[in-house]
Amino acid sequence: MNAREVDGKGAGVRQEWSPEELLASWTLVDGDWKLVANKTGPTRLGFCLMLKFFEIEARFPEFIEEFPQPAVEYVAGLVKVPAADLAKYDLAGAKRHRKQIREALEFRPPKRADEESLTAWLAAEVCPVELVEDRQREALLVECRTRKIEPPGPTRIEKVLVAARGRWERVFCARTIERLGTVGRARLLALIAEGNDEGTALLRRGHNPQMRLQY
Repeated sequence: MNAREVDGKGAGVRQEWSPEELLASWTLVDGDWKLVANKTGPTRLGFCLMLKFFEIEARFPEFIEEFPQPAVEYVAGLVKVPAADLAKYDLAGAKRHRKQIREALEFRPPKRADEESLTAWLAAEVCPVELVEDRQREALLVECRTRKIEPPGPTRIEKVLVAARGRWERVFCARTIERLGTVGRARLLALIAEGNDEGTALLRRGHNPQMRLQY
C-alpha cells in the first residue's frame, strides 16, 4: 500500500475527544482495513488502536491506559469487538504489529547513530533558544516525526536530552570565556576558585580551543 502521512504534532495523546474529533482522527479508512485483514478479537481491536495512535503520536503507547477511552469505544464499534476485550491485547508482545504499522507509514526504529544525530541537533538548534526541559523533549519528538524515526524509549530520550544540554553548556561556557579575554577569564577563575572545583574545571575545559565549536 502507499504510505500515508502521520498527522498532528502533539507530545501526548489527550484523553477527551468529541464525536467530531473521533470521526476525523480515529476512523478506519480503506488502507487501514487492508492492514487489519483477517485479524479477529482483541488482536483486531488492539492493532487498530495501535495504528491510529501511531498516526496521531508518531510513537507506540507504553501502556493500554494511554488509549483514550472514547477512542477505544469508537474503534471497538467500527471493528465489532467489545471494548472490554482490549484488556486481553498483548501490547508488550505485539512486535509484528508494530513492524507492520511502521512499514505502512514508512517509519523505522531508532538506531544509536540516530540518537547521536538527534543529540547534536538538539545542542545546536534547540538548547540555545529553549531552556524548558518539557519543550526540549517535545521538540525532539517532533524532529523524530519529521525524520520518520520512531522515538527512542523514555530512558534513551532522557539520555539524549541530558547529553544535548551538556554539549550546549560546554559550548556556551567556551564562547563566554573566549569573549572575556585573558584578563576577564583570570578574574572569573579567581572568583570561583575557592570551594568550587567543578566550576573551575568546567571553565578550564571551556577555554580549550578544541572544545569551542564542538556540538
